[in-house]
Amino acid sequence: MTKIFFFPPMLRFSLFTRLMQATLGVAIALNFGVSPSLAGDPFRTNQPHNIGNNTEAAFKAVFYKGDYPTAERYLKQAASSESDEPLVYAMKASLAYMNGDLIGLDNYSKKTLEAGSKLLATNELRGNIYIAVGHFLEGGVILTREGTIKGAPEALSRLRQVYQYLNQAEAISSQDPELNLIKGYMDLMLSVSLPFADPDDAIERLEKNAAPEYLTNRGIAIAYRDLKQYSQALNYANRALKVAPDNPELYYLKAQILREQGRQDKNQQLIKEAVSNFDKALAKKSQLPRDLVRQIERERDGAVNSLKSI
Repeated sequence: MTKIFFFPPMLRFSLFTRLMQATLGVAIALNFGVSPSLAGDPFRTNQPHNIGNNTEAAFKAVFYKGDYPTAERYLKQAASSESDEPLVYAMKASLAYMNGDLIGLDNYSKKTLEAGSKLLATNELRGNIYIAVGHFLEGGVILTREGTIKGAPEALSRLRQVYQYLNQAEAISSQDPELNLIKGYMDLMLSVSLPFADPDDAIERLEKNAAPEYLTNRGIAIAYRDLKQYSQALNYANRALKVAPDNPELYYLKAQILREQGRQDKNQQLIKEAVSNFDKALAKKSQLPRDLVRQIERERDGAVNSLKSI
């Protein structure tokens, strides 16, 4: 599937979908040795929302464990038992994109929007959040199908709707952890891609009001990596790993940061540490999508080759 620009040429659709992969979901404790909350909502310690155990479990499998096959199994169950939960379809849309399934991406993007709209009647906050997410995903479908030049005007219109509904959610509960996680990631990705934007507000949003911790730290690490502030990026990657030490994608992120810092400082030891972290990620490659494994392998080989020039 061709990756194209959302704000051409500054914001890649690959960032667009990475954002969705990184932000859309909740964590569960089932079968992972963590005490579950009463309503299956790790975002909110007070007044939790009933999101659904299978939906939670799917997200936990991806973002706490980095285990995509397990996530697929939980999502299949959630589509039956928790069919009113928009997060089910948002995650299915994201996984469809990773598998190169444009029909699935289109279908589940629409289902996310529909489920978010229905949720307004009983949960106005989360309904607005997932209407925004649905428009966000549909913008990605438009760009993938139509291309940059033809699809950009409609995609930009979708982006305006995304922020319209996020702002409505913020008017209901400005400190809500789920809202601040999703909006914080969106703001960060835009800020590191647009030279006139300042990421500090987005970083502060994630640090102060978003949850769960391993996702907030992961997002901030990605932002600092893209801003080429590698010491700060490494700090937050390590914080994320402290909470979710079994996730191979976090070792991949740490490897990227160490590699770039090593190249910048012409430090072979840092690049060797990067290679070690690439290897830790690849040790669990059976859990990861094939395209992602190939990408990690390419980057590892590049890090090894760069040792020769330092």
